[in-house]
Amino acid sequence: MAALDLFGRRWNLRIVWELQHGPVGFRALQERCDNMSSSVLRQRLTELVDAALVEQHPDTTYALTDLGHAAHRALRPLARWSADWAATLSPTDSDNPS
Repeated sequence: MAALDLFGRRWNLRIVWELQHGPVGFRALQERCDNMSSSVLRQRLTELVDAALVEQHPDTTYALTDLGHAAHRALRPLARWSADWAATLSPTDSDNPS
């Protein structure tokens, strides 16, 4: 249940998702996360670092750890399901005859 508590906190999943392609600096990560407040981002990054999912590099960028990459891989089926779900909720052009 600890994982659900961690990922249930707003922004934590998004941060993991945004770090999937490699290290990102604080400002760039903040922009990728819809310009969330810097205090919230710092708090969430601290939580993810403490959980060993994210690490801060000496150049101050943030990156997923091996455990963080494993978490991201575990989220892929949910992302696929989400895309399918969104497609069923939004009408297609064929559903709207002109």
